[in-house]
Amino acid sequence: MNIIGFSTLIKKECARFFSVYLQTIVAPVMTTFLFYVVFTTVFSGTRAEVFGFPFVTFLAPGLVMMGMAQNSFANSSSSLIVSKMMQSNLSDILMAPLTPFVILSGYVVGAVIRGLIIGFLSVFVLMFFLHIPVSSLAVIMVFSFLGCTLLALLGFIGGIWAEKFDHLSAFTNFVITPLTFLSGTFFSIENIAPFWQKAAQFNPFFYMIDGFRHGFLGVGDSNLYIGAAMLIVCNIVLWAGCQYMLHVGYKIKS
Repeated sequence: MNIIGFSTLIKKECARFFSVYLQTIVAPVMTTFLFYVVFTTVFSGTRAEVFGFPFVTFLAPGLVMMGMAQNSFANSSSSLIVSKMMQSNLSDILMAPLTPFVILSGYVVGAVIRGLIIGFLSVFVLMFFLHIPVSSLAVIMVFSFLGCTLLALLGFIGGIWAEKFDHLSAFTNFVITPLTFLSGTFFSIENIAPFWQKAAQFNPFFYMIDGFRHGFLGVGDSNLYIGAAMLIVCNIVLWAGCQYMLHVGYKIKS
């Protein structure tokens, strides 16, 4: 483990998104807040309670996790594609004495840090306007980490696979967005058709959102242990896939 190289790569990733913090941190937090304002305005007093909580209280953790996940994906994917297409400095990282494990770890940790910062700030802002209970801080942290890692790895795959920004947009629009909106972010799966309830059980985003929400509300649609196990397995599989792509130089070595 090259500690100096690992820490330097993390510093590079953090410096990259902190240098444009209005775009990478402030804007996502404001987007989460605006989602909350819109749903509060439209549905306040018209939606029944969910799990014994007002709809907006049920909704808030899902919005926060959605923001964390999307920005973890955006961080690793944009970093790679910018290095490949615009700055042409990815070769410098590949030529450094860094193993695929160290390179992947640096990109993933940087993306997870951005996701966690956005999650913390989003909860902080929403607490000024809404009482958000906290059932288990440990559960919140576990699913925050697993969820951000999952999207960071998907972003890494998307960044390596994409040859131009249109490819990355297609990956986002046809993979990330559908899985996010079908994950129970805006609803409990108990309220949808049986077929879609079964389909949700194969969607790792569902366990990510539901586990994170469970940490706040103390209730959810799924078993916490099954959800954590599903996310761990998905992360291991994706990690192995990313390391293999780096090892063989898939679309990054001529």
